[in-house]
Amino acid sequence: MEKLAIIIPAYNEEKRIAGTLEEYGRFFTNLKKTKKIDSEIIIVINNTQDKTEEIVKGYKKKYGIVRYLNFKQGGKGFAIIEGFKEALKDKKNSLIGFVDADMATSPESFYDLVKNINGFDGIMGSRSIQGAKINPKRTWKRAFVSRIFNFLIKVLFLMPFSDTQCGAKVFKRKTLENVTYNLGMSQWAFDVELLYLIMKAGFKIREYPTVWADKEYSKINFMKAGPRMALSVIRLRLINSPLAPLLKPVKIIAKFGDWLINKK
Repeated sequence: MEKLAIIIPAYNEEKRIAGTLEEYGRFFTNLKKTKKIDSEIIIVINNTQDKTEEIVKGYKKKYGIVRYLNFKQGGKGFAIIEGFKEALKDKKNSLIGFVDADMATSPESFYDLVKNINGFDGIMGSRSIQGAKINPKRTWKRAFVSRIFNFLIKVLFLMPFSDTQCGAKVFKRKTLENVTYNLGMSQWAFDVELLYLIMKAGFKIREYPTVWADKEYSKINFMKAGPRMALSVIRLRLINSPLAPLLKPVKIIAKFGDWLINKK
């Protein structure tokens, strides 16, 4: 029976993590009982200041497939990278993926990705291609920022994807074995760097329409986050430019970008 590791990054998620773990824990435990797929859910708590760990401990006892890591460092990308490293320690994990803690992606929709990875090296949920469903519909501001960001990605990296930021992705083990330890982006450009390195290594990723429950209580202010995301991907492009070693301004811009991105 194939085994799947599901990584869920958790930063101050005391209001949302219980519902997510209840749904994912029950759904994937049932799949394991029916021998459709074995799984483990790895919660990566990072820099949390609330009762997230306490809640996760309760679900660890309730569902045997749930376990967790706890780090003082923050950043969604950092948490997922550490989750990848942990999942790769178990040789039985042939599939490794991650999903946001807010239940925007239901366990059923996440499992759809698993079932449809087929001959690809990875599969990513998409809210922007035909067949995708978003409920409720995104505000025009969020939709506008998303389109501008995806356009920037296509121009800078020549990626064919319409939605690099969807928080539901699954990869085959060999894919992550090749790129995990080369990842450096810990926050805004994490998804882009991950996909870029995977494509650069010659792996093939499938974009698959998903059902997405857009949460009004999302922690991200997209109007404020937009510029940071843009600076992050521009920095990523400069760092990966063939001329980067010859251009001192690249390093200066990269450092300046880091300062702006991390400035509070």
